[in-house]
Amino acid sequence: MNTYLGVYLVRLETPWVRSLKEKRALIRPVMERIKSRFPVSAARLDGLNVHSWEQVGFSVIGSDPAWVNGILDKVESFLAAAGDYQIITLAREVFTYEGEV
Repeated sequence: MNTYLGVYLVRLETPWVRSLKEKRALIRPVMERIKSRFPVSAARLDGLNVHSWEQVGFSVIGSDPAWVNGILDKVESFLAAAGDYQIITLAREVFTYEGEV
């Protein structure tokens, strides 16, 4: 039985933000809502000490590649609609693990 790992990496641009506190107030609630609504892991990965951008990542694992892609689609749509930032997609891929678990 194959296992599928979906990964979605995105850079959120916030050039109008003037402080780290303001940026966290924009991004952190969106990340928490995504984690509570979808079966994904989410992490703030880079740009944590820069006020104009931040890289975030989401991952999901499952036994059906269509389901994994569907979850990533929902996360991508939610992220696009939920916040006051510009989105630059860095990577989105579904990997297959064919080994025994």
